[in-house]
Amino acid sequence: MGMLDKWFGSKHAYPPLEAGSDAQHYLDDISDELKGLARQVRGPLEVIPSDHEAFVFIGKPPQQFGIAWIHDGEVTSFQKLVEEWHLSNEQRKAFIHELQDAYEHAEGVRRYSARIGGRKITVTPSPLLERAVHEVFDHMH
Repeated sequence: MGMLDKWFGSKHAYPPLEAGSDAQHYLDDISDELKGLARQVRGPLEVIPSDHEAFVFIGKPPQQFGIAWIHDGEVTSFQKLVEEWHLSNEQRKAFIHELQDAYEHAEGVRRYSARIGGRKITVTPSPLLERAVHEVFDHMH
């Protein structure tokens, strides 16, 4: 059934994020930015929280997704990163490919559900995935 879930994009019923967890604390730190992002985009959101920042996969990673970076009190979209970092089309494709690889390597990590601004999101408090995405960002910048 797992392969069919991947093909047809079925939604997972992840356990709720624990109220006192570090991940919940991190979400609380960026809740205003995350609520704003949740209002702006329609696709599913998967948040990889970290201390005072987060990476947000938008859509259905690892195949069809966008990404946003919440840091320093703002939300930076993928397109804005491409523009600010002056990435060529080839570099943009490499950026996406590296993010796909990072996501796929962390596929077995625990995920949780939470509500932000009345919307259900997935929270992935994985140091492995957070570190991998950070490395991709550092490599591309």
